[in-house]
Amino acid sequence: MRVLPPMARGCILCGVLAAAACVTPALTDSGTPWAAVVLLALLYPGCELVKICPLLGGRVPEGIGSFFPVVLAAVFLLPPAAAALVALPGGFAGTVAERPARVRRIWHGAQQAMAAWAAGQAYGLLRGPAALGGGPSVGSGPPGRVADFPYVMLPAAAAAVVFCLVLTALDGGILATAERRPAATAWRGLLTSSLAPHCVHGLAGLMMAVMWRSPYGIPAALLVLLPMYISCWVFAQYHRERAAHRATIRALVQAVDIKDRYTRGHSERVGQASAMIARELGMADDRMEVVRIAGILHDVGKLGVPTRLLRKDGPLTPEERRIIELHPEYGHEMVRGIGFLGEARSAILHHHERVDGSGYPYGLTGEQIPVLARVVAVADAFDAMTSTRSYSRARPVPVALAELDRCAGAQFDSAMVRALTGAIGRHGWHPVVTSDEDLQVISAGAPAGAAGTGGPGPSGLPGLPAQGSGPADGTAGPPGSARAAASPARAALSVLPAQEAAPAGADGPGNTAPPAGGTPPAAGPGRGADGAGAGG
Repeated sequence: MRVLPPMARGCILCGVLAAAACVTPALTDSGTPWAAVVLLALLYPGCELVKICPLLGGRVPEGIGSFFPVVLAAVFLLPPAAAALVALPGGFAGTVAERPARVRRIWHGAQQAMAAWAAGQAYGLLRGPAALGGGPSVGSGPPGRVADFPYVMLPAAAAAVVFCLVLTALDGGILATAERRPAATAWRGLLTSSLAPHCVHGLAGLMMAVMWRSPYGIPAALLVLLPMYISCWVFAQYHRERAAHRATIRALVQAVDIKDRYTRGHSERVGQASAMIARELGMADDRMEVVRIAGILHDVGKLGVPTRLLRKDGPLTPEERRIIELHPEYGHEMVRGIGFLGEARSAILHHHERVDGSGYPYGLTGEQIPVLARVVAVADAFDAMTSTRSYSRARPVPVALAELDRCAGAQFDSAMVRALTGAIGRHGWHPVVTSDEDLQVISAGAPAGAAGTGGPGPSGLPGLPAQGSGPADGTAGPPGSARAAASPARAALSVLPAQEAAPAGADGPGNTAPPAGGTPPAAGPGRGADGAGAGG
């Protein structure tokens, strides 16, 4: 407990006391159906432990989460206090990925006991036990009655929703106290991401309870768990695949950051700004995620550019600039075989195109440029202007937005510029420099020099709650260029110059570096060929 802030310790202690109050009536009531309580209390941790030692070999993917159908079946079959008692062993047996494991297990057990008790109360208020019916051998339902469908689904659904609400409320509370997150963000996304799974688990729990009360009895109820477990396993496989995708992206971004150290965090910030533009344009969530990934990976082609050019502290020669301008094609060639990137690959290839046709690598104009590439182009230039580089000081956010507006219609898509301006006007610009574990906040009206930084948060209990068309790969190109789109990069990759170390303190390439103490360069094509005074 010493690693926890005092507020978190108090929250956990209150949760344990509340859980004890919930289960005490079951321990003192002579009418508690102990046979059903013991069977369900053993079954629930058994389902949790199967995730650690699956019978068919191989570890069940992480992310399968808690297996709640048994707890919700207990809510439907037993009094609220007895259902809370059933929830305790499974909460204690659940897997935890981070320390302190014992404290996490105690919290999960108390949390689930409180949620089961509250769900049982809601289920009883809506006459759920009477609607479920029962046989003479069960002892808690009217003898000989079958479940009252479809009415029984109403109290069951209400119980599942209350169960979810209590869990998410407690999750947010422990996040706010253990990790000291702001109250406005501690609960964000918890309910929307967990409501549907809890309702599905509630339906499975109801099926289990109905079979339990049927003439077929307990064996039939247990059979309900098998397809539910398989579906959870498949869902967890999907999440593991997504985690592998994120790890792939992160590795590529870190490689770029290490090579071009002066622009560390640039990729993450471009992804953030790209997502803001996409949200402002009303893109669907799945496409917005693709836009964010495209922004993060837009400069991955710099891995194919000699380090001495990326870190050169002085103007670029025409030949060096031509090498730098190959990085979109290098990047596209590197990721063309990564299927899950989809439309993001076209943004990587075309994010230096300009709407007037003066960009590269293909000189596309207007609508020929893929939408995602136009989004990333604006986000890239904006972050370059609001970040300090070796050749220019960071500009205030309003100045950068004004520069983007000046170049709209010639260099940038006007709709994308308006979307970024609107998003920042509503939400401000709060870039997270993830590579440095640092938070940098630049308000929409403050100069760049006023940006505040903060170190990593307290150790606390992180993660405590467990609860335009073109070729086939999505690239675009001018008429007749589809076949040759990747050939320059492929050829260039095979004859790259040897990587050379840069002198200490050297930074990114440029052609407009001012002398020490001089003024930043005027607007226009910048070092790294990003334009609008942007580099990187």
